[in-house]
Amino acid sequence: MQAKLHRWVQRHGWDRAATCYERFWGEQLRPVVDLLLAIADPQPGEHVLDVAAGTGAVTLDAATAVGPAGRVVATDISAKMLEELRRHAAARECSNVDVVCAGAEDLDVGVAFDVAVCSLGLMYVPSPPDAAAALHRSLRPGGRTAVSVWGERRNCGWAEIFPIVEERVSSDVCPMFFALGAPGALTATLERAGFVDVTETRLAVELRYADDEEALGAAFDGGPVALAASRFSTDDRAAAHAAYLSSIAAYADGSGYRVPGEFVVGSGQRRTEPVDHRPDPAPIQRPTSKPLTGATT
Repeated sequence: MQAKLHRWVQRHGWDRAATCYERFWGEQLRPVVDLLLAIADPQPGEHVLDVAAGTGAVTLDAATAVGPAGRVVATDISAKMLEELRRHAAARECSNVDVVCAGAEDLDVGVAFDVAVCSLGLMYVPSPPDAAAALHRSLRPGGRTAVSVWGERRNCGWAEIFPIVEERVSSDVCPMFFALGAPGALTATLERAGFVDVTETRLAVELRYADDEEALGAAFDGGPVALAASRFSTDDRAAAHAAYLSSIAAYADGSGYRVPGEFVVGSGQRRTEPVDHRPDPAPIQRPTSKPLTGATT
């Protein structure tokens, strides 16, 4: 798929999923959000970039961690996702958050960040290496990154959702979705982008659904296939739902499901430049985006 079309699919797909994403995925993704934040370790007063921020799970916790002297810039390709983020931020009275509607490979927010994070976004972009390089460029020398992706396909019991959808409508949502979950793949991507001291941590989880409706909502309405699933005929939707429930039947737990999943969190650091060979880095500038209150994208 051409990069321009790929971005269009992602933008409109996540726009469609935005209003129910938190309902179906907020608690399910909490373990990997907590792990990523523990590894990134944002400190009071730091400037943090959150790429593919979605509805703000990482953004808002990072904003709390850096406090009023710090700042978090949240970017996402989906304007609808950022609308949800603003709503959640207002509810938590986070005034140290800025939002920018932008793709992960095209970051230019005029800030040298202390920390750059990307939670479950890198596998959706047309060019993960370019997105990783953009993360590297966004950091000050010595700045650090933490990036999470889904793990190996064989360790994700919900993975049949992609061929089930593709059988019924042409989607090409994310043909290389699990590529970065292969052992060493995320590490290699970060190292090629210029990061040093790179580490990779795997996290096994269970995705728990109370019933069929919740399992189907998460798979078809709140995730990456939302746009493709919206094009189903009535018969196709019924058949796809039946096929998906059959694919996770082995994980049934009473009237619900406990579906295995796996995440990978990679971390690294931008090399600290020798001060006797290079000019001092420019001081961190305040983000050029509008502040949260009344901000537009």
